[in-house]
Amino acid sequence: MSEADETRDGVALTNLDQPLSDRADVTKRELVDYLDAVRDRILPQLRDRPLSVIRVRPGQPPFMQKNLPRYTPEWVARVPVWAEASHREISYALCDDRRTLLWFANQRAVEYHPTLATAAAPQRPTHLVLDLDPPEGAGFGVAVGAALLVRQALADVGLSGAVKTSGAKGVHVFVPVAGDPSAEELAAATRALAVRAERLDPALATTAYIKEDRGGRVFVDATRAGGATVVSTYSPRLRPGMPVSFPVDWADLTEVTPADFTIRTVPPLVAEADPWAELMPAPQPLPAELVAEGRAIPVARVQAMHEGKRRARARRQAD
Repeated sequence: MSEADETRDGVALTNLDQPLSDRADVTKRELVDYLDAVRDRILPQLRDRPLSVIRVRPGQPPFMQKNLPRYTPEWVARVPVWAEASHREISYALCDDRRTLLWFANQRAVEYHPTLATAAAPQRPTHLVLDLDPPEGAGFGVAVGAALLVRQALADVGLSGAVKTSGAKGVHVFVPVAGDPSAEELAAATRALAVRAERLDPALATTAYIKEDRGGRVFVDATRAGGATVVSTYSPRLRPGMPVSFPVDWADLTEVTPADFTIRTVPPLVAEADPWAELMPAPQPLPAELVAEGRAIPVARVQAMHEGKRRARARRQAD
């Protein structure tokens, strides 16, 4: 081993003092140290959930890894998942312990994107999620404004959720669900809540899936359902300064920015407590009327696909 290398929990860590990548202004050691410092906070978010990661390498663009590479150690837990899109079985990692987390850190895995359902119950997502991203050129404040609309939409049907920065430009609202709703029921309820939030302030929020139809408004993304992944709470993001997706109290949401939470600032914030666990409400059953309402709303991706084809035909006819 070179002088910079060391071993933790049986994992050989290499090239620690190298830059993490051409795009990141931190070293590999800083990434490893951060993930190790917050392991007791991030591992509960990853445990028993099929995991995708975004990795970096010097001289190469970042890439998302779902299927574990052949050189993965045997002790890394994994689960086979059939991928309908590619018609093949993918071997997803289960990052259940410190040793596996350190191995991923050594592989320069920066971002951690677990599924909303566990490997034990893949058809039963544990949370409803709404993703709120500001339009291009807009600031974090408009995403916060849309999040507050979602909070009101939840309250209107007797639900409550927790909110976190995405670590990029937007915010995620998580609602833990009880009663083991199916992925279809959860997706329907999510669509209904997105439309309800849009109705509260259609000048600020939109559910338009096609970007050109959003008109500079915040997209209330209801597509994080079923087998979808969402970046984990406490995961770094591959952005300048290495921000972290971090939980925020609703009362403080208007006072923070994503840049407040980085791999350098977060460890002391979670040293004594887990704010995500503290802010997350207890699981709640989905109101039947909300599910029924959502079933009458077209699935965004399907609707966008048909609309795209319709517009393409219209352009061809015009030409």
